[in-house]
Amino acid sequence: MSLNVWNVFAPIYEFTMRSQKNIYDYMYKQIGEVSKGKVVLELATGPGMIARHIAPSASSVIATDFAPKMIETARKAKNPENVHFEVADATSLRFEDDSFDVVVIANALHIIPNPEKALAEIRRVLKNGGVLVAPNFIFREGGKRNLWQKLLSLVGVRFAHEWTEREYKSFLNANGWTITKDCIIKGRIDLAYVECE
Repeated sequence: MSLNVWNVFAPIYEFTMRSQKNIYDYMYKQIGEVSKGKVVLELATGPGMIARHIAPSASSVIATDFAPKMIETARKAKNPENVHFEVADATSLRFEDDSFDVVVIANALHIIPNPEKALAEIRRVLKNGGVLVAPNFIFREGGKRNLWQKLLSLVGVRFAHEWTEREYKSFLNANGWTITKDCIIKGRIDLAYVECE
């Protein structure tokens, strides 16, 4: 997907996600629990919604996105002192091996052309025994799109991977991750909430 699409959507992204409030409320609570007292890396933070919500329970949060306008938007919000935002590519991270207790990548693996590379980088920077939190939007069996998915496609938001729940879990397993927690949260686009080791 074009970097320009995300730079254009940066100022309105948080507003558009309000229609998925139940999904985000669930993620804020669950990821906040996983992050208690931990050093956290968030990839594809967008305007920093998750980072801001989990920071009060985390030791520290580095929140990254590959779209500079998303990071610019995130920095303009009222952010806790233990959150740092920066531009970064999830498939080529500057961080040293074994740097983080928790890595969060929410609703992003499906838009990355080579998500296997992102997972390899996450594995590298995650400490032994660390947790990957990888919630992701999913498609219905048979590839049928709902109205919301069709609208996103019309405005230029396209998914590189249109995984069903089963396909997404298989993808994570095939890349060496063991799923320790998962559930489906219903929304305009359903979310597979997944935690892995």
